[in-house]
Amino acid sequence: MSSPLVALASVADSAGALFRALPSPQSTQTRPPRLLEQLRAELRTRHYSIRTEQVYVDWARRFILHHGKRHPRDMGAPEVEAFLTHLAVARDVSAATQNQARSAILFLYREVLGVELPWLTDVVSAKVSRRLPVVLTEREVRSLLHQMNGVNGLIAALLYGTGMRLLEGLRLRVKDVDFERREIVIRCGKGDKDRVTVLPENLIAPLQQQLARVRALHQRDLAEGCGEVWLPNALALKKPRAGLAHGWQFVFPSRQRSVDPRSGVERRHHLTEQTVQRAVAGAAHRAGIDKPCSPHVLRHSFATHLLQAGYDIRTVQELLGHADVSTTQIYTHVLNRGGRGVLSPFDKI
Repeated sequence: MSSPLVALASVADSAGALFRALPSPQSTQTRPPRLLEQLRAELRTRHYSIRTEQVYVDWARRFILHHGKRHPRDMGAPEVEAFLTHLAVARDVSAATQNQARSAILFLYREVLGVELPWLTDVVSAKVSRRLPVVLTEREVRSLLHQMNGVNGLIAALLYGTGMRLLEGLRLRVKDVDFERREIVIRCGKGDKDRVTVLPENLIAPLQQQLARVRALHQRDLAEGCGEVWLPNALALKKPRAGLAHGWQFVFPSRQRSVDPRSGVERRHHLTEQTVQRAVAGAAHRAGIDKPCSPHVLRHSFATHLLQAGYDIRTVQELLGHADVSTTQIYTHVLNRGGRGVLSPFDKI
């Protein structure tokens, strides 16, 4: 039988082991956020989109790695200029990409590091070239859409029939399709603006069939304990049950549920851009269209064909959601090119 002293020593050893296992006061203190974490937090505070967040963080990481992992606070205008020059000369990026990198780095200095130095405004931005948009003829659009089917074919037809951008079409909610008024409300478009565009008569029946499939999919998700969709602008806090409503579901939902990268909640999001882009590129190849063809080309074709039909440029501007009519006027340059706009003097000989 063990003595009381041995038992007491055993208890003391156990207590000592437990004390050593507890975290020290220093270890319980939260470490300061890393620089890129601070950048993400600042972008979210200012309600930047998740795509802008990903792009800005990526450019900040590239900038730091390019200069041997030096902290941006220890660098200045020469390092920023050297990085932008590297992008233009060694990487041969476009002016828009170079300016995107410039904006990301300046945001890092101004908003995250709080650096207000004169050289920030002296960093030269690249001159963006003005290019004419690629526009398909009506025959080419017909051939392209003829090579597509299913959901991707419906999305392509909707982009051409409404002039929406690809992401605007993919983010479309059930509640924003108004069959009676023959219109579609585009929420949170470019510049976080709403607008209304036309709903083509020939797409009413296909869209109604698509919404019937969305309803069935939503009912199945609800039966499995899911069915909640992502809501913008903290609407989920104001209306906790809104995310489960059918009207808030995406018109073009993904086949699989996924985990939200910000909240970690499993939801069914909309289709990815790459899915539609690959489908359009493949259809253009099968249709024998040699022009560079992407979903955005359908938006350009929508605007050009409306102007060709005699619609007022202000009407086209509102349908496209352009802030300035000068942006819409680029399509008038397309109209004035070629045999339809100019009679060549060679044809008079």
